[in-house]
Amino acid sequence: MKVSIITGAARGIGLATARLMSDAGHQVVQVDRDGAALRSSALTGGLALERDISEPEQVAEMVTEVLKTYGRIDNLINNAGVAEFGPIECHDFDMWRRVMATNLDGTFLCTQAATEALKESKGAVVNIASISGLRASTLRVAYGTSKAAVIQLTKQHAAELGEHGIRVNCICPGPVRTKLAMAVHTQEIIDAYHDAIPLNRYGSEEEIAEAIAFLCSEKASYITGQILAADGGFEATGVGLPALRAT
Repeated sequence: MKVSIITGAARGIGLATARLMSDAGHQVVQVDRDGAALRSSALTGGLALERDISEPEQVAEMVTEVLKTYGRIDNLINNAGVAEFGPIECHDFDMWRRVMATNLDGTFLCTQAATEALKESKGAVVNIASISGLRASTLRVAYGTSKAAVIQLTKQHAAELGEHGIRVNCICPGPVRTKLAMAVHTQEIIDAYHDAIPLNRYGSEEEIAEAIAFLCSEKASYITGQILAADGGFEATGVGLPALRAT
C-alpha cells in the first residue's frame, strides 16, 4: 500500500488531497502545525502529526514517525504554506522570514528528510507553489518570491533525484474557492478574477487535489521537473478578456 505524506493537511487543498488519496487506498499522513484543526480533520485509519515544517528537528521527527509506523514513503506532497500580503515598505524582515521559513525552507527540509525513503520506493514529490510564483502581482513580494523559489527548487530536485527514480513536480494553483479566499475576497475582487480567467471562475480544492494525485500516480511515470498551472488559463492570458467577451 502506498504511503503519502501531505503537509498543511488540516484544511483546504491539503485536506482535499488527503481525502482523495485515502479514497484511492493510500495510507495518508496528515501533517500540520495547527493541532486543533488537525485533530478535527484527521482521517480515520490515517496518521495525523502535529509538526512545524519550518523546524528541522520536527521534520526529522515526522519522517522517523512515518517510517516507524509504515516502513516506507511513496509520495511527499509539500503543500504547507503561509501567505502574508502587504506593500513592500510594510514587509519587515521578520515577515519575510516567516514566509520563507515555511514556504521555501519547509519544502526543502521535508524533501531532504524524505529522500532516502523515496529512493527505496522510487517515489514522487509534488510541491505546491502558486500562480504568484509565475507572474508578479501587488502586495506579495515575499509570498510571490517564495513560490518562485519553490518552482526552481522543484527543477533542482528533479534534476538531481531523477537518477534514483524519484519524480519531482510542481502545481501552481490559480484562484481557488477556499473558505479563506471567500472570506477575504470582495465581490469586486471576485469579478476581477473572473474577468481575467479564461474559464471565468475560481477553481475548487478538489480540482487541485486531482492534479496532485495525477502527478503522484503511475499515469505520470515519465513526468518530472514540470510546473503545472492549475489556474483556469489565468497564467496563459488574463488580459483583454472582458472587452473581447463584450464583442
